[in-house]
Amino acid sequence: MSAARIPHSRVNILNEVKSYLIITLGLSMYAFAWTTILAPANVMGGGGGGMAMLIYYATGGQAGGIPIGYSYLAINAVLIGIACLIIGPKFGAKTIYAVFCVSLMMSLMQDLVPNDILGLSNDKLLSSLLGAAVAGIGVAMCFTQGGSSGGTDIIAMIVNKYRNVSYGRVIMLCDVFIIGSSVFIFKDISSVIYGYVVVGVYGYTIDTVIAGNKQSSQILIISRKYEEIADRIVFDIKRGVTVLDGNGWYTKKPQKVLMILCRKNETTAIYKVIKECDPEAFITVASVMGVYGKGFEALGKR
Repeated sequence: MSAARIPHSRVNILNEVKSYLIITLGLSMYAFAWTTILAPANVMGGGGGGMAMLIYYATGGQAGGIPIGYSYLAINAVLIGIACLIIGPKFGAKTIYAVFCVSLMMSLMQDLVPNDILGLSNDKLLSSLLGAAVAGIGVAMCFTQGGSSGGTDIIAMIVNKYRNVSYGRVIMLCDVFIIGSSVFIFKDISSVIYGYVVVGVYGYTIDTVIAGNKQSSQILIISRKYEEIADRIVFDIKRGVTVLDGNGWYTKKPQKVLMILCRKNETTAIYKVIKECDPEAFITVASVMGVYGKGFEALGKR
């Protein structure tokens, strides 16, 4: 059955199932990073995972501390309850699902996955870099599907209710406080330094993944065979083409200019089409962000 014949309601259900599967995969990576990379190396981090890690270390760590998953669930349950009283039930089902999913996965992984399975517990720097990168990729996957990992995101919503402070600044201040508190547990300033490394790499990874997911290219083409190129792009690559009127100042002759907006991974196919139609075509390519409309991001997802 072709996609065009699938009922609209069924398409929506399939899209939701796909979205939850991606969120689950991303959260699995997030939980794996915390329980099998960061925790064995005694490396701190920010957010809800960082708060759960503080409790884990403060209650004994690997010698019998409160499991990270339990603390993570309890912390988020309290925050969600407070937020519901203050700002109302603004939490989507995906955020609630994410909190329970991460809590369950952290508990299972901490019990079932061998401690220090990657053998990095003695290398704090490598554990910080790898753990933050894996966690960042996982959370970014969750964000692209409209989910959230909870934790300091909820605190930011509560603060923003009464103070005109950006979410990013609130989350950053929370992370600074959480990681700074670890010095009283480890009695070692290096734990704070490595914690800030985790936060930096974690944030950079999230931004990179999300930017890569939305990054597009704008291509301008000047060619005498513009009609042939435009037809090939529309019918072969399935991308829209806008024809602009231009004028060559040197030749003083009118000229058509093709403008194409496409995903970055589609540029190679477009280059091939242009080369086959007119190897002498003049082309400019620019990277653009925030392309919204049919075939790209929905404006409501900003």
